[in-house]
Amino acid sequence: MLFHGRGISRGRGSGEILVSPAPISFLSGVNPDTGVVVERGHPLEGESISGKVLAFGHGKGSTVGSYVLYALRRNGKAPAAIINTRADPIIAVGAIIGNIPMVDQPEVDILRFRNGILATVDGTSGEIEYEGEILPEPKG
Repeated sequence: MLFHGRGISRGRGSGEILVSPAPISFLSGVNPDTGVVVERGHPLEGESISGKVLAFGHGKGSTVGSYVLYALRRNGKAPAAIINTRADPIIAVGAIIGNIPMVDQPEVDILRFRNGILATVDGTSGEIEYEGEILPEPKG
């Protein structure tokens, strides 16, 4: 399946989708040395984002989060790509300086993506290639 969004950070990245139903804070929320989500109570607590296509609504927290994304890249633990519902400056700047392909405003709700499905994000064209079936739209 092919979906379109708005390209934010150029380049292509592929990996398994990892969806977060909650915003992510990279400062204190993700360990820059391991790529593991360490924020207590976060739905992805204990999960590695390294090499994944990380899909989440938006970021939260300090502007230092941009540098954590850069550190993740430098340490070889960055996500392969990022998909946001709505990019905020912290995540967009972090993706750009960390050379992490990023797209926002996809034409499908990110919560309809299934974890573990292979996807490729093209931050230059804004395209998301998704290798599986999406979840049905929630009723109500």
